[in-house]
Amino acid sequence: MSTPTVPSVPSVLFVCVHNAGRSQMGAAFLTHLAGDRVQVRSAGSAPADAVNPSVVEAMAEAGIDISSGIPKVLTVEAVRSSDVVITMGCGDACPYFPGKRYLDWTLTDPAGQGVAAVRPIRDEIERRVRGLLAELGIPASA
Repeated sequence: MSTPTVPSVPSVLFVCVHNAGRSQMGAAFLTHLAGDRVQVRSAGSAPADAVNPSVVEAMAEAGIDISSGIPKVLTVEAVRSSDVVITMGCGDACPYFPGKRYLDWTLTDPAGQGVAAVRPIRDEIERRVRGLLAELGIPASA
C-alpha cells in the first residue's frame, strides 16, 4: 500500500501598481487567515516608497499589523513561482505564464484616501481572501 503524497503548499501572489495598499492588504489577510498553509507574496509593477498609512491604520483596526511592510518590485520569478496570481489593477504590467491561475480583483485604489474610504476596500479584500481559501480547500484560522 502506498503512502499518500502530501501536496505542496499553494503559493499566492498579490499584485497592484504600488504594492502599498490593495496587494499589501490581500497578502496580510491571507497570511493571517491561512498561516503557513499558503505561501504568500505581494509586489507592485511600480512600487511606492512605503505602505499607505491609511491602509496600515485600517488593517490595525482589523487586528493585523502591516506597519513594517515594504513595497516590493514585481519580478518575473515571483509570478513564475506562484500558483495563483491575483492582480488588483496592475493592468498589462503583470507578466503572464501559461498554466498559472490568474484572478483579477477590481478594487478601488486606496492611494490618497483616508482610513474611512479604505475600510470598505479592506472588508472586500478580506471577503475575497476568505472565498479564495474556501476554493483552495483551506479553512480560515480566524
